Amino acid sequence: MKIEQIYTGCLAQGAYYVESDGEAAIIDPLREVAPYIELTESQGARIRYIFETHFHADFVSGHVDLAKKTGATIVYGPTAAETGFELHRGHDGEEFALGSVRIRLIHTPGHTPESSCYLLFDERGKEHALFTGDTLFIGDVGRPDLAQSLDPSLTKEVLAGMLYDSLRTKIIPLPGSLIVYPAHGAGSACGKNMRAETSDTLANQLLTNYALAPGLSREDFIASLTSGLAAPPAYFPENVRMNIDGYTSIDEVLSRGIRPIDPGLFHEWSGRDELLVLDTRHPIDYAEGFIPGSISIGIDGNFAVWVGTLLPDLRQPLLIVADPGRELEVITRLARVGFDHAAGYLKGGIEAWKQRGFPLLKMQTMDLDSFSQLATHPAEVEILDVRKTHEFEASHLECARNLPLDSLNYHLSSLDPRKKYAVHCAGGYRSMIFCSILRARGFEQLINVRCSFANMRMSGRFAVSEHQCPTALL
Repeated sequence: MKIEQIYTGCLAQGAYYVESDGEAAIIDPLREVAPYIELTESQGARIRYIFETHFHADFVSGHVDLAKKTGATIVYGPTAAETGFELHRGHDGEEFALGSVRIRLIHTPGHTPESSCYLLFDERGKEHALFTGDTLFIGDVGRPDLAQSLDPSLTKEVLAGMLYDSLRTKIIPLPGSLIVYPAHGAGSACGKNMRAETSDTLANQLLTNYALAPGLSREDFIASLTSGLAAPPAYFPENVRMNIDGYTSIDEVLSRGIRPIDPGLFHEWSGRDELLVLDTRHPIDYAEGFIPGSISIGIDGNFAVWVGTLLPDLRQPLLIVADPGRELEVITRLARVGFDHAAGYLKGGIEAWKQRGFPLLKMQTMDLDSFSQLATHPAEVEILDVRKTHEFEASHLECARNLPLDSLNYHLSSLDPRKKYAVHCAGGYRSMIFCSILRARGFEQLINVRCSFANMRMSGRFAVSEHQCPTALL
């Protein structure tokens, strides 16, 4: 028996490969399926099952393409959803033979109605591992507010109650020796307080995970789970529908998006209202010279999540600016969250644009020394902290106003294009995204503060609020 966790950091997502005697199963695959096929072939195996723990909201799963390419059976837990593809609707307790091992479906509604875990029995028939999807994370459980877009009657309180029952009747009674393999880790928007570890024993989770505490009442669990939930990213409902209805083949999406566009044509197209120029280079490189009207979301960060959060339409046609050699990576990561309409990329990158003499703008940036001096003159500039609310409440500059990046689209009216703003986050990535969006909308007096908030706090040059433990704020 072989188990391999395939973890994708930018989405904080874990897919799994399980193989026994030449038969393999993939659990919660990402949309680009070639790596799973290559891994299986390298082991001399074939994929028999694709197990999905639920209809994912934060990424487009690879189940449809993988089934078409391999003939594997797609398995979901009990669901009434009519899908755009063939699947096996499993039932609670159903077992699937995989070589010399068995996998049991355990229906655990709560994160979503169809949510299920998969219990792996080894060759001796002993319970070995539990693939928990978004039902149970390391240190947390799945949020209960993502199913209302499909069924308004499934309120977060109703689903939280289901999850409480699932955990206590289906998960807690299992052997503590089980290895817990969740679908996500820290950084995912599918939970509030996940730890950085990507696996653990069930016994340790029973000791350390607040949601599994023996004395926790149903009422207190529901209150805890439903409080402090930030609004889910805007793309979540659309990804759910793609995972239910099906989607364009990843091969077609990549083929269309990887089209090189000559700088002259790119310049012409960049002026069209229906096209958005997305610059995926490092924020420092963007600041040194960017195409007018473009926005910066750097590939070396939580790229796909921020694209999905800030761009309201998955069908938005995109023109890509990327570091040469990283164009395919950009198109792939966009497709993971359903942005299938990249029209192509700037051939030769920004250097080719420069050589043709096309216009570039610059973004003013500021280091710690300069920013500390500026912060002493509040009449000249307003300081915006674009970190999340719980980060701000944990500790912040007394002179700053919190305007979280993920809610920018709802608060633009509170900003004045005639004012000067100095924008900071934890390290300069989110603040550059914020500045670039405002610049594309006519704001010109913007300063991106590129020093980290930790260095600001430790420098002693700023009045900083009293630090609070972030976990107490969730």
